[in-house]
Formats: sequence, structure tokens, C-alpha cells
Amino acid sequence: MADQPGTAGSDNRVLIVEDDAAQRVGLQQLVRSWGFAVDAASNGEEALTRIAEVRPTIILSDLVMPGMTGLDLLAALRQQEENGMTVVLMTGQGTVESAVSAIKLGAYDYVAKPVDPQRLKILLDQIVERHDTQREMRVLRRQLQERGTFGKMIGASMEMRKIYQMLEQAGPTSASVLVSGESGTGKELVAQTVHQLSPRLSHPFVPLNCAAIPDTLLESELFGHEKGAFTGAIARRQGAFELANRGTLFLDEIAEMTPATQAKLLRVLQERTFRLLGGQREQSVDIRVIAATNVDPPEAVRLGKLREDLFYRLNVFAIRLPPLRERKEDIPLLVQAFLKEFNARNGRSVAALSDKAMQAIERYNWPGNVRELRNVMERSTIVAKGDIIEHSDLPPLINVSTGSPAQAGGLTPGTTVDEAERQLIDLTLEHTGGNKTRAAEMLGISLKTLHNKLNRVKAGA
Repeated sequence: MADQPGTAGSDNRVLIVEDDAAQRVGLQQLVRSWGFAVDAASNGEEALTRIAEVRPTIILSDLVMPGMTGLDLLAALRQQEENGMTVVLMTGQGTVESAVSAIKLGAYDYVAKPVDPQRLKILLDQIVERHDTQREMRVLRRQLQERGTFGKMIGASMEMRKIYQMLEQAGPTSASVLVSGESGTGKELVAQTVHQLSPRLSHPFVPLNCAAIPDTLLESELFGHEKGAFTGAIARRQGAFELANRGTLFLDEIAEMTPATQAKLLRVLQERTFRLLGGQREQSVDIRVIAATNVDPPEAVRLGKLREDLFYRLNVFAIRLPPLRERKEDIPLLVQAFLKEFNARNGRSVAALSDKAMQAIERYNWPGNVRELRNVMERSTIVAKGDIIEHSDLPPLINVSTGSPAQAGGLTPGTTVDEAERQLIDLTLEHTGGNKTRAAEMLGISLKTLHNKLNRVKAGA
């Protein structure tokens, strides 16, 4: 007899295979109470018939049954390519060894009889999360084949395909990930994709930009505070760790943290407990941390910007995002994606770029990376007079920077990096009419970083 899908949804249908009628009915009622759709069979032969009819995702089968045993059923299912079913075996005291052998043959796990409801519930929830991750992976792979995208990430170049392979490896685990790359390369998109591919998908993804928060407030943003912990703390406030419990915490620009705050972060990662500012009680936390930096991590360690012990704790999976200038073959895909986005947002119908405009886009070096390209496409979509973005619709910065060395702000071979950076900042500020926030966006850096660079230029003047 089959039940209607419960809160777990029809994608999570369980088939119980048990020859003892009383145990079969009891398991049906138990699993149904957890929100699963439930079917039942009294032996292996009947199970194969029910499997063909209802296509369950989870099969909970007794190991020892008259006729076709649980092992026989497992062997029959192995003959079906990509059936997408997960088998859990139930075993008595004397057959545990056989159940362990069955795992080697493809069973997911086993539970001992009499079945412990709490253990079974945890096991079924793990399988559901595993199926969700596998389903998401299939969707992303199909997107990559059809559209050159991987979740929210865009690009089909060899460099990006290598990144996607690493994400597939890292996603389903609980390991920490350290993402490095220039500003504007999409480090937060990487973190979102890792979260999307993890069993934590249904729990919070909490991003925190360490460079955008004053040092005096960062600790409170991370750990939260109790009422009265400091002047202005008028109520208890949850921090990022508490908000992200059971989910993923993304710490962007982690090298901007003070060494003292990095030490406290390391302790939380090691102990899996934290304390609110002004609090007395340690709180446990189940969290995955993904960190990012726009500087080379070993170089940040050498310069004392990143603690060495924290680096090793975070660097389980190291992912370096290439700058846009190293994967220019992805620019047409990015352009089309941004056109679609900004047409919908602004009620426009721009179809493409003219050949001359596309050539300028592809020649430009994109110091602000994908973020800068996105901003340029937003502006160009708005100012375009027809359904084609012409060369004249591009920002002056693009046209100037793709001209001759004499045109490009006076840059010539031998210009120092500091001088080139200063000229680029001046040119961008001139283009934005002195709007530092907009200039920082176009350059692909934070406003705090832009102010730091401007102050360094003034100090050296």
C-alpha cells in the first residue's frame, strides 16, 4: 500500500521491504510520520515489482528474507544503470558481517534490529541531503553543457572548467575552502556555489565582508554581543556565526582582519564553540567556513596579514580564480548574460554589441575583472540608442584604455605599477566626476581599499 507524499515530498519516497508483517507496518507508520511517502513489500520479488511502479529513492530492506534476500535485491538493482536509488539494509545481530559486506557491494549503510528510530531518522535525512546535492550537481552539469554556466558562475574556458571540477570535489564535503583572486573575479559566487553543492544547502549562507566593517565592530559582527556588552549595545544581537549555524559562513577579504580577531576565529574553527561579546556561556556551532582574499595567501602570510596557523586551517581546498584578462574567451558569454539581466531590469531590448564595440571590450585589460565588465554592460545597455550597443556607447575609460600608449593616460613601457595604478584611479575618478563609491565599483575594489590607495598616494606626494 502506498501513501501520498508528505512534507518530505514525492522525490523522497521510501520503499520498506520486510517479511514480518508487524515490523513492516510499524516501520511504515514511523517513516510516514517523518513526512516521507511510503510503500511496502513483503519480499524481494514483490519489491522489484513495486520499484518498477513507484520508483522510490530510498529502499529500506531486511537482509534475511525467504526467497530473494536483501543481498539478492541489491544485486538485482546494481544491474540497473543510474537508477538513483539508495539502499539501506536492516540486519539482526548475527548478520552484521554480511551487512558490512553489502556496503562494499553498493548499499549505503545498515541499521541493526530492533531499529533505533533516532538512528534511522538521521540516516534518512542524510540520504535526502545527499540526493539533493546529487540533483543539484546534475543540473549544474547540464547548465555547463547547454549554456556555459555553472550555477551563477559564467564561463566555459579551460580555466573555469578546472574551477568547476574543484567545486564538485569540495562542495559535498564539510572541508574549509580558501578562495583567492583579484577583486571582482567572483569569489562570493564561488562560495555560493560550494554552499549550493553541499548538504548544507537548505540552511543559511551568511556573507561577511571583513574589509567593509571597521575593526572595532568586526568582532561583534562575527560573534554577536549581549545587551550592555559595550556602549551602544542596547539589546542582544546575533553574530554571523550564530546566524550561519548548520549552514555556511563566507568571510570575504579575511586578510583585512586584525591578528587578534584572526586568533579568535581560529579558536572557533578548532573548538567549534564561541562566546558572545559580554557573554559567559560557550555556544556550540555547526558551521562551514569559506574564506576569500584578493592577495596571494602565502604572500599574505609572509607579510603578516594572515596568520600562518589560520591559513593552514582554512586551506583544505585552495581555489584561485583567474582574472578576466586570463580568460577573455569567456567575455562573449558574460556579455550575453549581462545583456539578458539588464534588459529585463531596465525594460530594454538590446540584442548585441557591434563588432567594433566587441573588439574594444575584448582588447581592454579589465583591471576590475567581471565586476567591472558587469558595470560597463549595465551602463551601455541603458545608454544604447537602439538594439545594438555601438562603440560610442561604451564608457570613455574603455575607449581610452584600448587606444595607443600615448592615449592611455600616458602609459608607456617602463611605467611603474604604482604609477600605472595612480593614473588608472585618477582616470576613473575623472570619469565618475569624483564619485569614489562608483569609482571603487568600476575598479573592482572596496571603498575602504580605494581610500587606502589614495592616502598612500598623498603620503608619497
